[in-house]
Amino acid sequence: MNYKGYIVRLFFKIILLVGLILAITYFIYNDNNTYAVIIGLVILYVLINTYSFVKRRFVAMDDFFEAVKYRDFSRWFPEDRGPKDIRFLYTGFNEINRTIKEINSQNQAQYVYLQKILEMIDIGIIAYNLETGDVLWTNDSFGDILDIPTFKNIRFVENRKPELFNTIFETYHREPNSISIALQNESIKILISDTVFQVDDDAFKLIVIQDIDNTLNKNESESWKKLLSVMTHEIMNSIAPISSLADTLQSNLQLVIEQPKENTLQLDDLNSGIKTIKKRSDGLLKFAKTYRSLSKVTNLNLQRVKVSELFNNIQLLMAPSIEAKNINIEFKISGPKLTLDIDTHLIEQVLINLLLNAVDACKHKDDAQIKVLASQNSNRDIVIKVYDNGSGIPQDILENIFVPFFTSKATGSGIGLSLCKQIMLLHKGRIIVKSIEGEGTVFSLVF
Repeated sequence: MNYKGYIVRLFFKIILLVGLILAITYFIYNDNNTYAVIIGLVILYVLINTYSFVKRRFVAMDDFFEAVKYRDFSRWFPEDRGPKDIRFLYTGFNEINRTIKEINSQNQAQYVYLQKILEMIDIGIIAYNLETGDVLWTNDSFGDILDIPTFKNIRFVENRKPELFNTIFETYHREPNSISIALQNESIKILISDTVFQVDDDAFKLIVIQDIDNTLNKNESESWKKLLSVMTHEIMNSIAPISSLADTLQSNLQLVIEQPKENTLQLDDLNSGIKTIKKRSDGLLKFAKTYRSLSKVTNLNLQRVKVSELFNNIQLLMAPSIEAKNINIEFKISGPKLTLDIDTHLIEQVLINLLLNAVDACKHKDDAQIKVLASQNSNRDIVIKVYDNGSGIPQDILENIFVPFFTSKATGSGIGLSLCKQIMLLHKGRIIVKSIEGEGTVFSLVF
């Protein structure tokens, strides 16, 4: 803002007042009372004018600060009338109002956006004042999960459901914790966590809850649907030809029994049909045994094992047969003291499955190479990676490779990677895959 005009005018008014004071002093000293009275009146006028001149600026600033105090940024100051310096002052005020309104508008939009997101999720959230119990914010999911109506103070829950109040509001859950709560005639399992935060002099508690019963049931249902879909497909593929062939053989036998003279029994055809039925039945039995092996792994025999020992066992077992296929295999450990608490037999089975898959992926590669590497990452997790530079996995089937009985191989059972994933989950670890078709694949076992 430009105050140059204001300062110049104020300066001349002060100079004028000083001159008039000197003049009235001169006339009083020379006993010229008439001129002294006239100059005295002029001095009074100039004083009043100067006071009004200065006061107008302070009144304008006082009005603006009053509006700021009460957060009234809707007021607009006229920029097209009044002294030039006042217009500059009003322009500055309007610019500040405009900026604050834009900031408030952006904050309001972000608040509404965040509020809508929190209202749409199925996770219950509540924040309340620790001292007064007044609710700062909550979403509908919180009340829906706990089967309570909307409330403004947590004392409402204390009066209605004291046990629920103690579990949710009085107990601290610094880490996410799974607990069961009783609601009317049923019990549900929820995942709960909370934290305390400070705003000025007030302490607030934020609680987050999630109904994991519904989530687990939904995931379990989806898993069963996928599993039943695959099993139904495999069983139907085996039963359909068996049923058709059995029907044909039964029809032929029925004709021979009813009309033995007109029809003869072809023993070769009968033998061939029975062999086919047996072969398909054996295939169906093998499929059932494969499913049983998938559901069999439930317990672990944990032992502390050095990764170097684990690699030595795998190398002795697998390296000769892999190298015989002109595939170079390398084992490397970043740190000889890496140890794992694992079921050795099961993890060896996982590594064997991954190595066999890598060999299959590299079988048409001239410079085929497989690497098995172990290291510890920044999170102190131990990671075993199985690299290959083979054909890679197509992106359209990459997300299904861990689904039981899913396979892209003509002779595969679709159980190997499913079993690997189940074993890693039992070890509270995870298996991660990254693959680029035509370049290779890496499976990571994270412990």
